[in-house]
Amino acid sequence: MLQFLLALVVFLLLHSIPAMPAIRAWLIDRLGRAAYFSLYSLVSILVLGWVFYAALNVDYIPLWEPAAWQAWVTLVAAPIGVFLVLAGLLSINPLSVSIRQGQRPGAIVAITRHPVLWGFAIWALGHLVANGDVRSLILFGGFALFALGAIPMLERRARRRHGDDWHRQAAKTSILPLAALFSGRTPLSGDMSLAIAATATAALTLWLLAGGHAALFYADPLVLATAF
Repeated sequence: MLQFLLALVVFLLLHSIPAMPAIRAWLIDRLGRAAYFSLYSLVSILVLGWVFYAALNVDYIPLWEPAAWQAWVTLVAAPIGVFLVLAGLLSINPLSVSIRQGQRPGAIVAITRHPVLWGFAIWALGHLVANGDVRSLILFGGFALFALGAIPMLERRARRRHGDDWHRQAAKTSILPLAALFSGRTPLSGDMSLAIAATATAALTLWLLAGGHAALFYADPLVLATAF
């Protein structure tokens, strides 16, 4: 359990400290934007792998009885979460997390102006439902709380960064997913970033369901969905 908690703390710090504007600007200035994001992505993947490796070695302590419907929650929520994360990272988004620069937001912001954070939270909560044990509560619950808790912080930073122009940009999107669409404040549209994210999500989902998830995490989602 100690290694698991240590890995989780390192992961959370890795996504907190470099996100501070002054530290992020200093790192980009020293490394260059492309090198910074490449190195940051690599380290993030390695640390995330450490987190899952450590979690798989923690004793299983159940909290609730498993049921087929719980696995179906994950089967629906996980691809949605992955799509939002990928689309958010690939799209220009001056008001939130993105690996691209620019002032004209991508089509994903019509769904929410924080797609990466919402996607991560939806992915985590979807996995939490289907994994009713202590380690999963700590792991996926911690991920979800971290992602959702970062939204107010990014909102404050965007307001300070954009000043009076923030209201104009924020008026065409919303914090809550789909709220701007349902209220009629913005139309649904598409772009290349959405197409790439959708294609990548579909390919990744098919690979995971075809055996990738079982190979990585020793659990087959389709078997779990029909096992009870």
